[in-house]
Amino acid sequence: MIRALLVWVCLTFAVLAQQSQAQTLSVTTVTRPPFSYVEDGAQTGFSMDLLQALAEALNWDYSVNRVEAFGDMLSAVQDGAADMAVANISITAARETRMDFSQPIFEAGLQIMVPSDAARRPSLLHALLSTELFIAIGLAFAILLGGGMLMWGFERRAQPYFDRKLNEAWFPSFWWALNLVVNGGFEERMPRTPFGRLLGVVLVVSSLFIVSVFTARITSVMTVDAISGSVNSVNDLYGKQVGTISNSTAANFLTRREVEFSGYENLDDMLTAFQEKELDAVVFDAPILSYYAAHEGRRIASMTGGVFLRENYGIAFPTGSPLVEDVNQALLALREDGTYDEIYRKWFGVRN
Repeated sequence: MIRALLVWVCLTFAVLAQQSQAQTLSVTTVTRPPFSYVEDGAQTGFSMDLLQALAEALNWDYSVNRVEAFGDMLSAVQDGAADMAVANISITAARETRMDFSQPIFEAGLQIMVPSDAARRPSLLHALLSTELFIAIGLAFAILLGGGMLMWGFERRAQPYFDRKLNEAWFPSFWWALNLVVNGGFEERMPRTPFGRLLGVVLVVSSLFIVSVFTARITSVMTVDAISGSVNSVNDLYGKQVGTISNSTAANFLTRREVEFSGYENLDDMLTAFQEKELDAVVFDAPILSYYAAHEGRRIASMTGGVFLRENYGIAFPTGSPLVEDVNQALLALREDGTYDEIYRKWFGVRN
């Protein structure tokens, strides 16, 4: 009797094991190129390729449920509606209290993306073509021409150089004032009338300001561009229009740093706002932004600064899931036989 009972128990466990192996696992994900997205109707991306390799190693059947929001993906795992979730899921202490994770599958971090024109360094050409400099040049010409014509009015009867008709006197008078400012004037053309001498002294003294205005305007334009037009680090984000994904690790980081930002529900909404020039900078996962800047946004986006707040991505499971141990062992095997490196090179090139 006992022997028959043992046989029945063993058969029951065998049947349950077979059913477990034959069960189709539910995998939830979200669109985050280059980790998870749909191309030509097929599931593709680094995380999806890794999932396929794991399924082949563990003899799994699985179905993919692609959701709109990152939070919906995590909620499905937390509530047990999905057997696992894959994408670019950062392993954080807060998430560890609500779900289980595999060993890290990718090392990433945060980075800043800015519009391509904002990434340009201030240039001398840009300063020379500025409106402020053109205004300064115009004022300098007006002062020189006005001063020269006043000198003509005072000196035209006192010395031959200024003894010209009005329509012939404007350029020689301007040339005299220009030489006075640049070279100190000509000794033989020194003003002879009292008012002419007084005006000459005024022009010489004021020439210090006229000559310096060109250098000052170029310097100021380039300095303002350097201070207000570029974002190179987190410290440059204050006072800028910054965007990220709500409830993400990037959002938590910006909140801790007291950087004001606009939060978006999904990646598409954030990138649309960036494309429409509503944002001065985007802070988010470095590989996601780098992929966008190199592909869809290659003409409008540039990466700036280095990667900060390094983090690891993992596969998420409901708390207590029996799949975690099998997945960890399979991941180690994929790293040892080179499969993981092959998938990595396909999407990101050779690792540094």
